[in-house]
Amino acid sequence: MNIILSFICGVIFAIGLGLSGMTDPAKVLGFLEIGSSWDPALAFVMVGAIGVHGTVYTLFRKRKKPMFAASFAQPKTTKINMPLMIGALTFGAGWGLGGFCPGPAVVSSVSLQPKIGVFVVAMLTGWFVVNIGRYILSSRASSQSL
Repeated sequence: MNIILSFICGVIFAIGLGLSGMTDPAKVLGFLEIGSSWDPALAFVMVGAIGVHGTVYTLFRKRKKPMFAASFAQPKTTKINMPLMIGALTFGAGWGLGGFCPGPAVVSSVSLQPKIGVFVVAMLTGWFVVNIGRYILSSRASSQSL
């Protein structure tokens, strides 16, 4: 059931990205380039998303558990650490250089444009490298503690 609900949410998200024009890197870069050709569209999308989240959060915050999960997901840590900083910098650099963040990139990949394919492949490669690195580091740490 969770997979079906996740898929439905993903489709709604993809439709929203498409309708708002946020799958177009020029739109995103137009927001990031403050100057004479600044495009505030992304700000309006963010304000709309914050409004929807605020409304839903207000309606559901007093529940003991979510409707379709055993508990609310909470971050494991609230500390600002090096992995968080590196991830944020990498995300920002990729977004600024490519004009995509992960969601719109995946949605736009159906267009089969080579530059989008390169971005998605680079993004997935980075994800795999980070996860392999984490696995290696955790394996070493657990073997040293024996």
